[in-house]
Amino acid sequence: MSTLHLITDDQIKSLLESIVEIYGIDFREYAPASLRRRISSVLASERLESIRELEEQILRSPIHFQRFVHRVSVSVTSMFRDPSFYLAFRNEIVPMLATYPFIRIWHAGCSSGEEVYSMAIMLQEAGLDNRVRLYATDIDALSVEQAKAGIFPLSCMKEYSSNYLKSGGQNSLSRYYTADHENAVLASQLRNNIVFAQHNLASDSSFNEFHVILCRNVLIYFNDRLRERVLELLHDSLITFGILCLGSKESLRLDDIRACYQQLIANEKVYKKVM
Repeated sequence: MSTLHLITDDQIKSLLESIVEIYGIDFREYAPASLRRRISSVLASERLESIRELEEQILRSPIHFQRFVHRVSVSVTSMFRDPSFYLAFRNEIVPMLATYPFIRIWHAGCSSGEEVYSMAIMLQEAGLDNRVRLYATDIDALSVEQAKAGIFPLSCMKEYSSNYLKSGGQNSLSRYYTADHENAVLASQLRNNIVFAQHNLASDSSFNEFHVILCRNVLIYFNDRLRERVLELLHDSLITFGILCLGSKESLRLDDIRACYQQLIANEKVYKKVM
């Protein structure tokens, strides 16, 4: 019998409520099927027999809890992921941003940071890096630290370079990193205008007003109620006529939220806040 079948809804509920009580991190409104799969993966990787053992382990050890958060919240990412999005952003949105004297951009759910560095490179090539501040946040402290380091497997750079060129890149991606035998270390200057911080979309509040918010491929892991809460948070965090960017499989489902936006780019989930 697979571990998935050994986990009951009541056990998951107990685990998540204990986590909220002890650590203040709330996973209770994450999509149940995805959460169940990830908890099952944690049990296997930690070689635990039951969810009760997992609960006891993470509640008595902050280090084990950090590992749990990292595995439960992990998402797939890459530099210039979905090149068509970055090409459209470069051609349509960057000229709009160039009209502002200073630009604040929030990457909500930045994971290990590949996409925020992609944005930093694109803005540098547009000559806007001296008047932009990028905020990169994630619920997972380990991912935030990884993003801050800006070190990625060298084996990924061929794919990332291809994405970069498809997105309208003006140079060679190798210009922005140095390589050793195993890793690509991104240029430190790319981090000059990035603020990295832990932030929980499920429970934390807005912390600034932004010209652009990117929350791409994050909402798909939430249930309907949490998606609504997060979309309201993002709306409150955008300036009027600010830009909201979602993932290709995400949308503004709620009528009252959808009415606040105008879709700017056909075939891309890029919206302008109009009210």
